[in-house]
Amino acid sequence: MAFHAWSSAKYSFPLPDGHRFPIAKYALLRDRVVAERIVDPERLHDPAPVSREDLLLVHTPDYIDRFTVGRLTADEERRLGFPWSSALVERSYRTAGGTLEAAAFAVDHGIAMNLAGGTHHAFPSHGEGFCVFNDTAIAIRALQRDGRIRRALVVDLDVHQGNGTHAIFAGDDSVFTFSMHGGKNYPFHKVAGCLDVELNDGTGDDEYLELLFRKLPAAIAESRADLVVYLAGADPHEKDRLGRLALTFDGLARRDAFVLQQLREVGLAVAVTIAGGYGRDIEDTVRVHAATARIASDYRG
Repeated sequence: MAFHAWSSAKYSFPLPDGHRFPIAKYALLRDRVVAERIVDPERLHDPAPVSREDLLLVHTPDYIDRFTVGRLTADEERRLGFPWSSALVERSYRTAGGTLEAAAFAVDHGIAMNLAGGTHHAFPSHGEGFCVFNDTAIAIRALQRDGRIRRALVVDLDVHQGNGTHAIFAGDDSVFTFSMHGGKNYPFHKVAGCLDVELNDGTGDDEYLELLFRKLPAAIAESRADLVVYLAGADPHEKDRLGRLALTFDGLARRDAFVLQQLREVGLAVAVTIAGGYGRDIEDTVRVHAATARIASDYRG
């Protein structure tokens, strides 16, 4: 089965000069996966916008409607980290749509990837930390509603804890949330997930991978999942501006290979998202994300 991916890179949005969100990485990643033949151009899809009906499975009507028409308060915009624009609305709907489409494809075919997404700081009633809508939760809830899956596992290896995702699924034993993240990094008020592994600043390849090798198999077994959403953040990289960890390119590739090997062994469907990455050199971030795509393209569930 050929590897399919979704990209919302053409739906960019304006940011002030010097803003630290690396919006350019999405177009660079799209171009790189095609240039390196990781994804055939005809299998790189333009996502449809997520429907309001699907958004309502996770987010409140008030938040959806006020964001969509540009009625967030100044405090809400600061918490989100983005200035509102109609282009941001389009981008946010398309990004969530890409994860939902990739997850639906993965249920049928084993794996797919959204070359965006992983917006795990979004809560039902607000966005924060550069996350408008929680694409992971929307995809899981939509597929559960449609009877495509019963149970899901979230493997969140972004360097920042997915506090919004954890809050959404708190008390729901149909979704198991596993996260490895910087213990002293953002968000500073964590929300407990099913299995949280907090990492010290400066954690490198050996310690990180040893913890992953010990903890992930238990999460897979306990989740009894039909679908896994894997947030393969690039921000644990040693040269990430916001990561505070010390993983190398090789360490991150070994991380991805181990995660996907473990999931392959039990035949799980996997939807991959790229989550965060804030390299001092944006090319480092793109390199990590492209390596994830390359490893995922070899997956056979």
